[in-house]
Amino acid sequence: MKKVGIALLVLLAVIALAYGLFIHLGGSKPIRVELISSAPSALAGKTFRGTPQDKRLSETFQSIESLLALHPGKKMHTIYLVEPAGKLDTMEVFVGLDLPFAPSDLESMTFSEQKFIRATVTGSKWVMPGPETVKEKIDAYAKENNLVLSGVFIDRIVSDSEIQVIAPVK
Repeated sequence: MKKVGIALLVLLAVIALAYGLFIHLGGSKPIRVELISSAPSALAGKTFRGTPQDKRLSETFQSIESLLALHPGKKMHTIYLVEPAGKLDTMEVFVGLDLPFAPSDLESMTFSEQKFIRATVTGSKWVMPGPETVKEKIDAYAKENNLVLSGVFIDRIVSDSEIQVIAPVK
């Protein structure tokens, strides 16, 4: 009986420690959602089409990350145009930087919408909410405010501990 009591105390201590670590890493921080009227900057980047396991996907990200080093202060953006349902499904993702003019080897992407919903997520990448949770918050905000989304979600990687998801409003 005494061993069961000690085991329960150890279990409670582990749970308390794990919860404390979760809170310390930012796991309880809310997703901040707001309507903004400034469009994201023009993006210069590359579009990858293929399966998630294709090595060209990581090469696409690496090529844009190397440009990031040449343009301090710029942020990486990703737009999943077609999200894969599984490892072997085709996906299409645009990876780019907020550059006003695209070099000749990159595509340019601009946004003509006048309003955008921006969700800001902060905390460690280990405890940040998943993409579906963030999209649900954006969708709920749009419905509450009678806004219609274009269906595009732009992930702006501000830092290791902050990501913004920007959704153009039709």
